[in-house]
Amino acid sequence: MVNPDDFDVPVEDYDFSTTTSPTKLLDQMAKAGGFTATKLALAREVLQEMFNQLDNDASGDDTGQLNWLSFPACLCATGTRGFFVEALKRKKFNVVVTTCGTLDHDIARSFRDYYHGAFELDDIELGEEGLNRLGNVIVPNSSYGDIIEEIVMPMLAEIDAEKREANPENPWHGFGSVELCWALGDRINDESSILYWAAKHRIPIVIPGIYDGSIGAQLFMHRQRASDFNLDLLADQQLLSDLVWTADSSHALMVGGGISKHHVIWWNQYRGGLDSAVQITTAPEHDGSLSGARLREAISWGKIRAEAPQVVVEGDASVLLPILGASLFAE
Repeated sequence: MVNPDDFDVPVEDYDFSTTTSPTKLLDQMAKAGGFTATKLALAREVLQEMFNQLDNDASGDDTGQLNWLSFPACLCATGTRGFFVEALKRKKFNVVVTTCGTLDHDIARSFRDYYHGAFELDDIELGEEGLNRLGNVIVPNSSYGDIIEEIVMPMLAEIDAEKREANPENPWHGFGSVELCWALGDRINDESSILYWAAKHRIPIVIPGIYDGSIGAQLFMHRQRASDFNLDLLADQQLLSDLVWTADSSHALMVGGGISKHHVIWWNQYRGGLDSAVQITTAPEHDGSLSGARLREAISWGKIRAEAPQVVVEGDASVLLPILGASLFAE
């Protein structure tokens, strides 16, 4: 039942004379309220608690905590990639689930630039000029397929030779998307790269749809040269199984939805659900999509615990993640 006495925290106006940092801005958002502002402030609190607990775990209080991060590839075509890079550099997450396109954009942008464009540009003219439009980002052919093939094919040949030398009888056993990401990251000398930091800290990146992108095409092309080349995708599933069955707690930041979000909540159902969760999405709930499904829906499936702190923040992650990052990563 509604108790009027429960509503005793007044709405406060912003005081911009004291809003001197993203942290103070989010503090004021919590007090000012205003729909999404309240949710963003709560998301900061949930994520801060996740990070603090993981930091304590890493400093010696071995509680076996998992911090999951999932996101779609499109954000890595923008400067928002910097949020994910900083998060992995600081080891704030220890499991990542994303799509093949993340590898595409991460590798491509380590060697070539993407450019500012506009949603309203003529796509026929762009195509005739060898320019691809991703929202309002322009990706020249030379900055995508051309450079990815130029860089990745020699890497795959080198990785292939190393694996065969190490295990001639069964070189691809246990070599799934996690091992592939580390092998690629070991060969990318670029601190602005997600793969670089994942490999440096041996943070697993799981790509359930590894073949759905340019890297998938490179894997297929390499197989034309080495007919027995393959990925052991069930090795990724074994790793996730080992993690969830041994974890004492499990938390997640899920940006968008699709296969990345589902893989996170799917595996967490085996341990009774996530212990806390933040989702950022622009998708509506009414069409029944996973991207639009609110976290409360996952409670009915046992994928998030009923008592878990959780919040869905509706909005563009290219706006919201930098605000969160500026506060969460402040020294």
